[in-house]
Amino acid sequence: MSEPRDPSDTPDDPTGAPDAFDEIVDNETHRDPDLAVIEAGSRTLRTQAGPPQGDPVPSRPEDPELDEALREVETELSTRWGETKLEPSVTRIAALMDVLGEPQRAYPTIHITGTNGKTSTARMIEALLGAFELRTGRYTSPHVQTITERISLDGAPISAERFIETYRDIAPYVELVDAREEYRLSFFEVLTGMAYAAFADAPVDAAVIEVGMGGTWDATNVIDASVAVVTPIDLDHTDRLGETPAEIAAEKSGIIKPGATVILAQQPVDAAQVLLKKAVEADATVAREGMEFGVVSREVAVGGQLLTLRGLGGEYEDVFLPLHGAYQAHNAAVALAAVEAFFGIGAQHARTLDVDTVRQAFARVASPGRLEIVRSSPTVVLDAAHNPHGARATAEGISEAFGFSRLVGVVATSADKDAKGVLEAFEPILAEVVVTTNSNPRSTDVDALAALAVEVFGEDRVVVEPRLPDAIEAAITLAEEEAEYGGAGVLVTGSIFTVGDARLLLRRG
Repeated sequence: MSEPRDPSDTPDDPTGAPDAFDEIVDNETHRDPDLAVIEAGSRTLRTQAGPPQGDPVPSRPEDPELDEALREVETELSTRWGETKLEPSVTRIAALMDVLGEPQRAYPTIHITGTNGKTSTARMIEALLGAFELRTGRYTSPHVQTITERISLDGAPISAERFIETYRDIAPYVELVDAREEYRLSFFEVLTGMAYAAFADAPVDAAVIEVGMGGTWDATNVIDASVAVVTPIDLDHTDRLGETPAEIAAEKSGIIKPGATVILAQQPVDAAQVLLKKAVEADATVAREGMEFGVVSREVAVGGQLLTLRGLGGEYEDVFLPLHGAYQAHNAAVALAAVEAFFGIGAQHARTLDVDTVRQAFARVASPGRLEIVRSSPTVVLDAAHNPHGARATAEGISEAFGFSRLVGVVATSADKDAKGVLEAFEPILAEVVVTTNSNPRSTDVDALAALAVEVFGEDRVVVEPRLPDAIEAAITLAEEEAEYGGAGVLVTGSIFTVGDARLLLRRG
């Protein structure tokens, strides 16, 4: 295992500049982007990632019998309450953990909640823990293409064989709990039980757990995580979590357990107040982005960005992150602080993690469906933004990282989302928008979405294509319409389901 280094190894700042964290500059440098690309790219920091890792998203099993067995499990799971139907309690999942022998207590955990950035942050935490030679388990949702993505071991999705085996192993216990409780275990509760059992069986040294929705009554919240992470909170699932950031924060604060360390991303003031109050009540230690940790500087680089991060133990320079967008830099800062807290840095230990190991870990991070390029000529980018906050971050990331002279959007949203808010966030960067549907039964009706799009874009900038393959083809044609092949682009967005469908069509299809 790579050892954390002592801060005395770092020379003192020869300028004598104060170390006050309020001098961190705007979370990014204000340099000419082209010069930053040339300089940062010349450092060839991408070589730290080693050989290409391949597609991090698994495809369906090639073996017909195995694929059929996986489909049988998926069919059985589909008979349960879906992820949008909830009975807010942890009674059933706690009962399942009890009959399984409390597998979730067999390993330490990092628990992640928030509105946006949870999965990317989870992937970064997983990469950092793995780089320090810990065996990891990661549980995230929803999946992009295949259900097995939700449960990962050692940085890779669980195999179809192991997924099926885990389900069959816990199925009798699931039926036992079903018979005792007023309501059967839901789809998400069974998957959560599978993840906790698989991690105990592996066994893992640490688990990275993303909540499904909220916090207090989320099925994942039967763990006592030593580190609780709260990514940026904004309005989403308002019918279930609350209509203000403060109300939503109150629900999400339920993952903060007594004596834990809480890593807070930058938050709206009212949300931060709620989270800090909960931390005080739980006698938890708090580290806040912009105070105890954060992004010192960032430069656009070839294939991503070059960062200097301030962690709980000190600074980490020349960190290459192969992801686009300022929000991913902030996710990286949160992930780094969470892993430092997991190792006791900032509390028991006044030191940094080994910087070379940190660099190698970040250089290997992938986040499918987050500003992901899946085709060139014209460039097609996929992003799973599904609420206005996420869409604004995506729009900023697109503008910064790509020099599109003409960008066409393909948008399909879910019916319970703020589709108009998403469209408004993308309007400034899109020449036209093609509205469509995805494969999810909750996909917004294409005519209803078109009506909203016309309100935002005007009739002349809206195209309607009910089928996603036709919508992508239409967007590519529009992007190339003025023969701007070098600067044309297509952004496919609006939902994780839209991205998953498009990924199958463009990357694997």
